[in-house]
Amino acid sequence: MPRKIVMVTGASSGIGAATAKAFAAMGAQVVLVARNAENLSARSEGIERGGGAAIAYSADLSNPEAVSELAAKLCRDLGVPDILVNNAGSGRWAPLIETSPEELRHTIEVPYLAAAYATRAFLPGMIARGSGKIACVTSPASYLAWRDACGYIAARHALKGFAEGLRADLKGTGLHVTLVVLGAVDTSYWANNPGSRASVPKTIPGVFPQLTVQQAAAVIVDGIERKRRVVVKPAIYRLVFAMQALAPSLAARGIRMVSKRAERTNESAE
Repeated sequence: MPRKIVMVTGASSGIGAATAKAFAAMGAQVVLVARNAENLSARSEGIERGGGAAIAYSADLSNPEAVSELAAKLCRDLGVPDILVNNAGSGRWAPLIETSPEELRHTIEVPYLAAAYATRAFLPGMIARGSGKIACVTSPASYLAWRDACGYIAARHALKGFAEGLRADLKGTGLHVTLVVLGAVDTSYWANNPGSRASVPKTIPGVFPQLTVQQAAAVIVDGIERKRRVVVKPAIYRLVFAMQALAPSLAARGIRMVSKRAERTNESAE
């Protein structure tokens, strides 16, 4: 039986790299995609040294022509992916007035347009085959909103809408769409987006624990394999999302209360 082909975007580091490694450990042929060719090569070689099958393709997923070229090369070399993990993301957290037009455009290009371009490129082959799994990895910002992260929140809401609209489009085709919502994950995102950490709403670590990249990857793999519509981790966010939908003012009050308790806890620890 041929190996499953799993393409993971944003795979040069963090969640994407860990997800590619996890799928490779399951026997899949993983395809790592990102802009940083050097990091991609290192990740791919690391997987192969561990006995896995991996190949790296450097591409700017915000460029539709580059995505088309990538898709043509991948389909020629390996075939149509069985699983596509849209994990690539970027965007600094900042108030709108402090966000340049260029930053706004880039924030919407990756993750939203990158996911749309990549999915669209492989969709005809998946539909013709009658099978395929597509995942979009996002954050609680797809459901919630807070101050000083306007562009980021808008892009994440767009990604959620894309996943839901795509699921409706693909009904009856044999394809499955999974939206993966992850809370804070210990990655290099904060170092690569200076100033963003200051905009993170305060929470109690024991209630909203930070995930490791390995934990995040396990959540993604499990959600895809089980064909889940939506996966949320930590699970406490499901309660927050439900409160937001049913009682927005109550949810906002609850978030403020948690923030205040966290602040008091932090002050006591200092």
